[in-house]
Amino acid sequence: MPPRKTFALVGRSRVLDPARFAVRGDLADVRLADQVFAPHYAAPLPRVVAVEAPLRATRAADGDTLATLAPGDSFELLDITGELAWGVAPASGLVGYVPATALRDAA
Repeated sequence: MPPRKTFALVGRSRVLDPARFAVRGDLADVRLADQVFAPHYAAPLPRVVAVEAPLRATRAADGDTLATLAPGDSFELLDITGELAWGVAPASGLVGYVPATALRDAA
């Protein structure tokens, strides 16, 4: 087991770009636990994009498209709510929402 990092929460939290850092008001990527406080943390689950899908900045179907994910692209799943999956597209480093049906388990 790797040694644990120690840290202390001091001063104000820094504001992180939600398109680059997987942080929401209710949830954050566990890899950011030493940088931000969140009510819950999630460990990313590896997934693969099965069909071309838009990576959107928000849940809205007409929200800004950050990128288009291609079949075979990796996706680090952090949350599924309804028909949307939220997580990180490692190739671009972008964070957003994709249709959950566009993802499959990583081999």
